Amino acid sequence: MSAVDQQLEDIQATIESEVPPDISVTEVKYEGPELVVYTRDPKKFARNGDLIRRLASQLRKRITVRPDPAVLTRPDTAREQIMDVIPDDAGVTDLDFHEDTGEVVIEASKPGMVIGRHGSTLRDITQESGWTPEVLRTPPLESATVSNVRNFLKQERDERRDILERVGRQIHREEMSDDEWVRITTLGCCREVGRAAFLLSTPETRILIDTGDKPGSDEVPYLQVPEALGAGAATIDAVVLTHAHLDHSALIPLLFKYGYDGPIYTTEPTRDLMGLLTLDYLDVASKEGRTPPYGSEMVREAIKHTIPLEYGDVTDIAPDVKLTLHNAGHILGSAVSHFHIGDGLYNVAFSGDIHYDDTRLFNGAVNDFPRVETLVLESTYGGRNDYQTDQEDAEKQLIDVINETYERGGKILIPAFAVGRSQEIMLVLEKAMREGKIPEMPVHLDGMILEATAIHTTYPEYLRDDLRDQIFHEDANPFLADAFNQIDGGEDERMDVAEDEQSIILSTSGMVTGGPIMSWLEHIGPDPKSTMVFVGYQAQGTLGRRIQNGWDEIPISNDGGRADRLTLKVDVETVDGFSGHADRQGLMDFVETMNPRPEKVLCVHGDERSTQELSSALYHEYNIRTFAPKNLETFRLI
Repeated sequence: MSAVDQQLEDIQATIESEVPPDISVTEVKYEGPELVVYTRDPKKFARNGDLIRRLASQLRKRITVRPDPAVLTRPDTAREQIMDVIPDDAGVTDLDFHEDTGEVVIEASKPGMVIGRHGSTLRDITQESGWTPEVLRTPPLESATVSNVRNFLKQERDERRDILERVGRQIHREEMSDDEWVRITTLGCCREVGRAAFLLSTPETRILIDTGDKPGSDEVPYLQVPEALGAGAATIDAVVLTHAHLDHSALIPLLFKYGYDGPIYTTEPTRDLMGLLTLDYLDVASKEGRTPPYGSEMVREAIKHTIPLEYGDVTDIAPDVKLTLHNAGHILGSAVSHFHIGDGLYNVAFSGDIHYDDTRLFNGAVNDFPRVETLVLESTYGGRNDYQTDQEDAEKQLIDVINETYERGGKILIPAFAVGRSQEIMLVLEKAMREGKIPEMPVHLDGMILEATAIHTTYPEYLRDDLRDQIFHEDANPFLADAFNQIDGGEDERMDVAEDEQSIILSTSGMVTGGPIMSWLEHIGPDPKSTMVFVGYQAQGTLGRRIQNGWDEIPISNDGGRADRLTLKVDVETVDGFSGHADRQGLMDFVETMNPRPEKVLCVHGDERSTQELSSALYHEYNIRTFAPKNLETFRLI
């Protein structure tokens, strides 16, 4: 008998000794980080409301109880019983029964009403029907991505369960080494923005954090080195994805092409956004005549291997590592990743990309951890002069630009990242029109912006508290405002918009590196009455940075594939304050208000000046050991 099988046998004996004698336990198994308990008496389990919590506390594991398939109520009978329990106002749109596991997936427009206070309605569902409920939100805006991901996971349910069982056994295997050390190897995004990738290593475990591309460049992370995939993809135990932007996620599917077959830990919205953005990444590469680094089947593999975690859940991901994700305030589902290594041995936090203060879209980044000895901190705006306009002033500046452009008869063209900045700008525009601060006019959304917005409305619990409450309770979803129009008609519709009444156009890509923004430049760029407004970070080497710096002649591909020159006469403005990144002060405040403060800080994800200046400032201000590492450095932390 293997050590894991013996462990499960012991756990089952412990559970059987703790539950009342009239409750049976037929099987206990691991599925990923969770312990799954099968019983012939699910209704009795449900009546003992504190029993699962007590067992989880005693065993120090997350527990899911499922009915033994042999005792399941017929789905047609269970459907009636479940619908009798759920309030009519919950807006149930689908019930999907899985007899192999005894789970029923309930989709509803108001999932909170299906869950009930402290899970009371969920317990009632099990108590009445015997089935174990799983609740999903019906997207208020129809989302092809959410629908496709859910349908795919439903189709792959058997294989996914096999993956989870294998991962669970790997997590709970015996520790093999008595050594105690922790190392971080930098594989990308050091003294540069983009191609984020880090390897966190212990004697037991190797964890890859992020694997992204570099905007405006063909450079990729140093995955081929012996410390990373050079030793074989199978030597990586887990991947953690901080958020879905391509400079962190673009090459995650490539890992499966190289033979990786392990878990990806991230939040549920990040999983969906990763699918959306990586598929678009492949589409853009194909349209530009480049060979994509992997195929769409690898994106599906990545989604199938993803284990979603909620903010604040402490989760075993290896025999010696626990992971907790916290809100990073950057984009939907973005996470500060906190690793607790060993039995109190060491703690490391990777900030990913963070925004320290609240925005219209998100609560500010969390920096309250029990312990952090080493912090890996983004430094995008870490330079000594990198201070952004505050939110109120930024909104006023944008409103002024819109009004001035409108008065002279022009249009407003805003290159925007599909995820994060677009939704922030949409909220500002909706409120400004509603309050009469700008004229009512169409706001055209081009590219993936509306689809990304639909994903935001699917997960309002990840949004700022008051925005979430607005969507939850007031039926006043600002993303559903009449002003917003999706560009579905391609080039013909763009030409009509360019010749039509005054309007605002939000279009991807945010750094003007391809996509529909190139078409809008051809239509709007020669118009001196119109304005192009940058509201997000423009990386070195991108066309957006060049236009921002004054380029007024840019290359445009014609129908024959040859590059023509386009003369820009459009007014160009930059409005700071809408970035999803903390500025210099926000980064300093993030570290200052950590209690206790870290002993070491690695300043990454910024150009050479930004990382070095932030590193120096943190050292002198707070007497912390700081580093501005180069790529391919390894730090032994203990």
